[in-house]
Amino acid sequence: MCGIYISVGFPPDPAHIDVVAHRGPDGRGWRVFDSPAGPVALGHRRLSIIDLDDRALQPMSAGNGRYWLCFNGEIYNYLELQAELRAAGETFETTSDVEVLLKACILWGKGALDRLVGMFAFAFWDDHEKTLLLVRDRMGVKPLVYHASDRGAAFASEIKQLIDLPGFQRRINMSRAHNFLATGVTDHLDETMFADARNLGPGRFIELDLKTWRPRSAIEVREYWKPPAPADRRWSEAEAADRFRELFFDSMKLHTRADVRVGSCLSGGLDSSSIVAVQSKIRPADAEPVQAISAVFPDTPVDETKFIDAAIERSGAQSTRVTLSPDHVFEDVEAIVRTQDEPYGSTSIHAQYHVFRKAREIGVKVMLDGQGADEILGGYHGCFDFHYMRLIRQAQLLSLIQTLQERKNWHGVSRRQQLWLFSQRLPPPFRQLLRPPGRGAPSPPAWMATDLLQPHAPVEGGVAAQACAREGLPVARTLGDYCVTLARTTNLPMLLRYEDRNSMAHSIEARVPFLDHRLVEFALQLGDQHKIVGGDTKRVLRSAMADILPDPIRFRRDKLGFATPEELWFKGPLRSKVEAGVEETLALYPGLLDPAETRRLTRQVLDGERPFDFTLWRILVFGVWGRQYRMTI
Repeated sequence: MCGIYISVGFPPDPAHIDVVAHRGPDGRGWRVFDSPAGPVALGHRRLSIIDLDDRALQPMSAGNGRYWLCFNGEIYNYLELQAELRAAGETFETTSDVEVLLKACILWGKGALDRLVGMFAFAFWDDHEKTLLLVRDRMGVKPLVYHASDRGAAFASEIKQLIDLPGFQRRINMSRAHNFLATGVTDHLDETMFADARNLGPGRFIELDLKTWRPRSAIEVREYWKPPAPADRRWSEAEAADRFRELFFDSMKLHTRADVRVGSCLSGGLDSSSIVAVQSKIRPADAEPVQAISAVFPDTPVDETKFIDAAIERSGAQSTRVTLSPDHVFEDVEAIVRTQDEPYGSTSIHAQYHVFRKAREIGVKVMLDGQGADEILGGYHGCFDFHYMRLIRQAQLLSLIQTLQERKNWHGVSRRQQLWLFSQRLPPPFRQLLRPPGRGAPSPPAWMATDLLQPHAPVEGGVAAQACAREGLPVARTLGDYCVTLARTTNLPMLLRYEDRNSMAHSIEARVPFLDHRLVEFALQLGDQHKIVGGDTKRVLRSAMADILPDPIRFRRDKLGFATPEELWFKGPLRSKVEAGVEETLALYPGLLDPAETRRLTRQVLDGERPFDFTLWRILVFGVWGRQYRMTI
């Protein structure tokens, strides 16, 4: 896990790699080459995880200086690939995965991408042919952002590396700002909140032939992998659980390869507890216990201590816990905004930030986390709506009634509320039939009904439909479709950005075993009956962990995951600071929001007259971000 910077045409400046020294405090590399398109700079900051020797520093070269690699991430199957390469006659000077990737790209070209199991963003430079290949891993675990203009093109790990480039303007992308303020969703498209910065999407690459490409030329983004379409693969429950378990164990074995300490984030939920349990099970007998780090909030509704205790007792892991106070929120917000580069949706990010900080303090350099399981296995409450559709299509009315009752009993969601939310997924004619009398079509929130924002609202279908259209995905009609949407667009890219920036802020490598692409492909092609059964989500994972997890966790139905007691804090000790934060945003960007309606919303939410959600946080953090980065509309 490292930081990279590559530029073509722009004046080479190592400041663009040094600004992310936190991503790689263990080494620094900088090389500049000539090309017909202008100078080519390759910069690298190293976080040493595999082969700690300086021989593995980057940029790394081979072929008598012809080929060069700048790499961020891990190739988990590097030992297996190294054996293949040795059989083909290749020799190695290091024991690093970097050299394996470099030799693989030389021997197999872009065909190497199909062989990689890992998380990565890398640049492969052929100084003889003057070609530059830039690649991002299949799931988008590792970031690659870029800026292109008639002056040059630059590619980096974080947006902060781009903002001081000649010609880069600190303008807000208003369409993405609308998406964020309305829904909290970011990272769902190749655009960012900065009008002049873009994301290279997951499973994509860019290839520039600098003999012909020039800074004013278009940058073509191509795809080498996409999530498989749902296949409704039908297995018995036992067969599906056995295969899932096999793939998960294999992923865990690969994800624990490292020459440094590997710990785990533990929320007490099904996903992180499964990781800690399996990690403890597969560790060598003479190895130290797994270090599991948790965020706890005693005497609040979001405290998960009892589940963490159960996971620790069963696994034998060593537990370290951090607790946040309300004061941490505004003490940390500016630092976390700088870390994230873009606004973020809730204070749960603060809990994750502190968990990674604690890992750094106790000397753990790699942390496993459970991101991705909810997306590929239907773990969110919104997934039930697609489950209901399937039951209705198949005339399974008794199962539908059972599911409605179990969700009421286990999750506290009334049957009326479940059916109302479900009706919003139906095609428009049916939705109109089920709309309560007197209720018109949804209109934009009054606080967002301004001349600045309204032109940037999605034309139709909302954020998810917008993202699916850009990705060439069908609008979700089944649970399988919805899982692909969550994994490719609306949820997972955003969570992975949070994970990457929060971990790297503390020079920690975060790994996500549920996102081994082989496990992802299997899960997405499973039939829906392996994901939701009755009121149970992620059924195949629960079955696969039958003899590994304690029952209180395996049968746990509530969902938190490093949540903070945000509602209690905002209505209590932080109320005045929340109100001040909203006012700061209104003052910083006059005309962006309706002042009277925004103040009305703030008062009603904090007084309990409206249901609590994350809207106020989005408004105030938008202002913090805009001030920090001096953003203009």
